[in-house]
Amino acid sequence: MKQSTKKLVLLSLLAAVALVLSYIESVLPPLYPAIPGIKMGLANIIILVCLYIFTVKEALILSLVRIFVSALLFGNAMSVIYSLAGAILSLAVMAILKKTNWFSAVGVSVSGAVFHNLGQVLIAIAVLENIQIGYYMIILCATGTTAGILTGIVGGLLTKYLNKAIKGR
Repeated sequence: MKQSTKKLVLLSLLAAVALVLSYIESVLPPLYPAIPGIKMGLANIIILVCLYIFTVKEALILSLVRIFVSALLFGNAMSVIYSLAGAILSLAVMAILKKTNWFSAVGVSVSGAVFHNLGQVLIAIAVLENIQIGYYMIILCATGTTAGILTGIVGGLLTKYLNKAIKGR
C-alpha cells in the first residue's frame, strides 16, 4: 500500500509539473515568430522522465491528462486533436526506442520530438486537405531535433536524480 501511494503522489507531482510547463510555454512568445507553431515542448521533459521511471502505460496516462487539462485551461478543441496525434505517435516511438536500449534519453527524446511533429503535420494535412503542408517537416525536423536534444538532456538528468531520490540512493 505504501509503495502505491508513493507512486500515485509522484505521478501526481509529475502531472502538475507538466501542466505548469505547458502553461509557461503557452504564455511565452513564439521562438521563431516568422514560423508558427514551433515550441520547445517543455512538458515533454516530464513525459520522458515518466517513461524512464515508470511504464509506457503510466507515461501515456500522464500525457493524456496533461493534454486534456491543458486544453481545458489554456487551449481549444483543435489543440487536443493536434496534441493527441503528436503525443501518441511520439510516445509509441520513444517506448520502442527505449526498449531497445540502443539510445540514450537524448536519442529517445529527439526521436520523440520529430515524431510528435510528424503526428501534428499529418493531422494538419488531413484537416486542411493540403499535402503541401508536409514540406513544413523540413523545418520541424531541425527545430524538433534541437528541442529534443535539450529536453533529452534535462529529462535524462532529472530521471537520474529522481531515481536516486525514489530508491534512497
